[in-house]
Amino acid sequence: MILAAVLAPDSLFNGKDLSGWRLDVPALDNDPSGPKPFVVRNGMLVSLGTPGGHLITDKAYDNYRLTAEYRFSAQPGNCGILVHASNPRRLYGMFPQSIEVQMQSGHAGDFWCIGEDIWVPDMEKRRGPKERWGVDGDKARRIANLTDDSEKPVGEWNTMVIECRKDTVKVWVNGALVNDGSKATAQKGQIAIQAEGSEVEFRRLTLEKLK
Repeated sequence: MILAAVLAPDSLFNGKDLSGWRLDVPALDNDPSGPKPFVVRNGMLVSLGTPGGHLITDKAYDNYRLTAEYRFSAQPGNCGILVHASNPRRLYGMFPQSIEVQMQSGHAGDFWCIGEDIWVPDMEKRRGPKERWGVDGDKARRIANLTDDSEKPVGEWNTMVIECRKDTVKVWVNGALVNDGSKATAQKGQIAIQAEGSEVEFRRLTLEKLK
């Protein structure tokens, strides 16, 4: 159950174009006319998966609930929504500094730490030995979710809710609480969607400010 006092939702996607967002795609640095990994198709926002990069909101947000309705339409794949995003290309010359909420099939709701950190109960069980923890490179940046396989079959729509309140981040997938973190090292930032090798369709992206 998701309980929080919220204000009326605002749509982050108008169903027509990418107004309110900007592209950060390294492959376009030297070829701005090259293929873009994000398009609007049939009223949906589509991440085509390649070339790799991110679609990032123009605005920064804090204390909100983000609802995304998405599906992998053809086959299982990988994507993610990044919250509290700031410095671009912080990791591997690609990923902005952020906390990633994983959307990869079978693992939706994992946290990935990208220059920022977050804490969960049973941290060593879910992240590995403490000496390996970190937010850069080959450090243990993945924090496993509470329940794998919360997604629906390929082609069906999923609902992911990400609630960011102060230093906490909670994630639900199809109504199931799949992660609950606190002590986040960032509490505000932009929101980003990944192009990470798989086609993903979004039919809803709404943000509700928490009171």
